This record gives sequence, C-alpha cells and structure tokens, in this order.
Amino acid sequence: MLLTDARRPARTRPDGGLVPLAEQNRELWDSKAIAEGVEIITTALTSTAIGPFQLQAAIAAIHDEATRPELTDWRQINHLYGILAALAPNPIVTLNRIVATAMVDGPQVALTALDRAAADPALAEHHRTAAVRAHLLEMAGDPESAREQYRLAARRTLSLPEQRYLESRAAKLA
Repeated sequence: MLLTDARRPARTRPDGGLVPLAEQNRELWDSKAIAEGVEIITTALTSTAIGPFQLQAAIAAIHDEATRPELTDWRQINHLYGILAALAPNPIVTLNRIVATAMVDGPQVALTALDRAAADPALAEHHRTAAVRAHLLEMAGDPESAREQYRLAARRTLSLPEQRYLESRAAKLA
C-alpha cells in the first residue's frame, strides 16, 4: 500500500482527470515512502513465504524505482505477474500480465494472449478488457481500431473519471 500510495499525488490532473502511470510526473512521487516500501518488501521477500501481497508489492516497487517510464524492468514485472497468476489467478492479474507481455514481447503477442483471455466470461465484457485491447492496438499502430475499443471501454465502465479518460484517449486518435 505504501508503494502504491507514494504515486497518489501524480495520479490525477487538477481537474480530476486520470493520469496513466507512464505519463505521471515522477517528481511528484513520495521518494521517502518509496524507499521505505522498497526496504519493507526487500526484507519480506527474503524472510517470509512469498504470497500474492508480496508479489504485488514487488511489482509496485519495480514501477516506483524506475525514474523514467522507459527504465521500467518489464521483464521482471512480467515474470512476477506469471508467479502471481499461478498463486492467485484473477481477471485483473491476467490483464496486467498481458500488458507486461506487450512491453516485453510486443503488442501482437499480447493481443493474441488477450484474445485467449477474453474467452473467460469474467473478462469477455469487462471494460478493462476493451481498454487493454485499445492500448495494445494503439501500440500496434492501429489507431482506428484502438479508438473503437477505447469508446467501447468508456461505455462499459460506470466510473465517470474512467469514462472521461477513455473518451479522451479515443479523441486523441481521431
């Protein structure tokens, strides 16, 4: 929680709009909380049994330690999501692992994984599935299809900030 909360000041714009992790001003992150969180998770990983919470914290620590988005160790994050998926599978872990896969192996590999995952009824109509598909299509250079998926995701979510964010992503691709 400490590692995730450390990024809170950069998560939203003054108007309440959402800021994705890759676009956050990392200078706004709480470096003392990050250092404390990294110390806690490092100790936990070497002294306790590894469970879902430790893995989630380790993933957060990797994100937090990257001073720029392009310095994120996506291979390690992808590996940790693989372990997390084995220990505590759930739809959001599946989607997050697919995003990590895209960062390591490219969007086409991730789109194939997303097609397989979307066969799960828990993911088939989920707004986050459409949002991830949109992101991957945008990465793959298909802005028209990405725009359609962002709009679909916006229609499926009940969260007004998410709707506004997804619609803004679609509008940028127009």
